[in-house]
Amino acid sequence: MESKNSILLSLLMLHCLSLLYVSQSQDFDFFYFVQQWPGSYCDTKQSCCYPNTGKPAANFGIHGLWPNYENGSYPSNCDPSNSFNQAKISDLISNMQKNWPSLACPSSNSIQFWTHEWEKHGTCSESVLSQHGYFDTALSLKGKTNLLEALTSAGINPDGNSYSLVNIKNAIKGAIGYTPWIECNVDASGNSQLYQIYLCVDNFGSDLIECPVFPKGKCGLEIEFPSF
Repeated sequence: MESKNSILLSLLMLHCLSLLYVSQSQDFDFFYFVQQWPGSYCDTKQSCCYPNTGKPAANFGIHGLWPNYENGSYPSNCDPSNSFNQAKISDLISNMQKNWPSLACPSSNSIQFWTHEWEKHGTCSESVLSQHGYFDTALSLKGKTNLLEALTSAGINPDGNSYSLVNIKNAIKGAIGYTPWIECNVDASGNSQLYQIYLCVDNFGSDLIECPVFPKGKCGLEIEFPSF
């Protein structure tokens, strides 16, 4: 009898744990889709390293697709049992090397970067996106949001000059239809520069939406847009 009770208790605990992971993966309100400018990543005191495939194109690259709550917090590392598996995205690797490269040092094949993004953020969306679906969705969103074209069409070029933060936001909203959030970092000389651009996506990963909440942090009124 004790043996039966022990087995039932173990099964109940496993069921509760599985429900916990599912609830974590379902419990979010929207995604941040984040793209970064490589020139700003590299133009810092810590510098950068190009991936093994060589210097990426002078274009915005994907940083991540991050489930978030409307209160400003976010879930993370929701399913340790669902590790990154390169075989599941083998058909996307070429596209990811082009549009989702790692610039961290030392130089790499970007696998560690993608592993981090899936295991920290992607597992929290697995109720709506499989591992393949997660990366494929981010790549699709990148194709729909040509940030560099939106900026250069408005006369905002990656030439090291400073541009109005308001003009940068307006250029992107005018081209895409939604208000971005701009993250700045500081170059090696201490100047504020355009680093990352956040757009919001519904919790199915299907459509861009107006952001329910923006991250904390501020840029100056004028920010540099460095070359790459």
